[in-house]
Amino acid sequence: MMKIYFFFSVLLIGFLNCSNSQQPNDPIPVHDTFTIDSKYVNEKRVITVWFPDEYKNSTDSLPVLYMLDGGIKEDFPHIANTLSELIKAKKIKPFILVGIENTQRRRDLTPPTSVAKDKEIAPVVGGSAAFRQFIQAELIPEIQKKYRTTAKKGIIGESLAGLFVTETFLIAPDMFDFYIAFDPSLWWNNKQLLIDAPHHLKSFPGTAKSFWFAGSSAKDIFENTSALSKVLASSTLPNLKWHYSPEKKEKHHTIFRATKEKALIWSLN
Repeated sequence: MMKIYFFFSVLLIGFLNCSNSQQPNDPIPVHDTFTIDSKYVNEKRVITVWFPDEYKNSTDSLPVLYMLDGGIKEDFPHIANTLSELIKAKKIKPFILVGIENTQRRRDLTPPTSVAKDKEIAPVVGGSAAFRQFIQAELIPEIQKKYRTTAKKGIIGESLAGLFVTETFLIAPDMFDFYIAFDPSLWWNNKQLLIDAPHHLKSFPGTAKSFWFAGSSAKDIFENTSALSKVLASSTLPNLKWHYSPEKKEKHHTIFRATKEKALIWSLN
């Protein structure tokens, strides 16, 4: 019995830690870095910004893609490099990428939970509301002040970051124009976000929004992302454009890199 408990504990920790960290073959692109002293999360946050050539070589304003797990030693390099390749190939329009480096990932990306096992993953969990306030009230205005940006903006994340993206899409949909979530951890808090999804969609805004999400073969992921797709299919929201990508050939640790290009192409055009 103890062996089974240990196995599932290790498996859970693997899911929660999964942010698909930078691989050795990911060149670090030229970028800006600055910090924000946040009153909402009560700490200094490191922000990394990448620009396509279209920004550097013109006076044009560009839309912005905000990314979670966005530190230089996290997912920022491989997403920035992918954006660069897709823009040069004219498969997507030029975008600025803004990465948010982690401090306490499990605190920032999770909503509150009543499940005891959920609470064991970190000293503090359930801080997604404060983290969202940081992004909305401090980070976005700072990006708009520092750089030439249009009003269009989106957010991308995987695993717990995908949970945060999905939660934001459902409870604060006006915050972004488009949302991209890979393997969102919808099992959190006994699937409460998934259970509440129909209620949230009833008060969905009338402005145009888009939501792309994918689910790997991991059982606790796939069954829940599939269920979310059914909820969205049963909704009648003409202003919402959405796409679910079932990825049964992918594992939790491979889905981000395996599907990022099609997610970006669908979302950023």
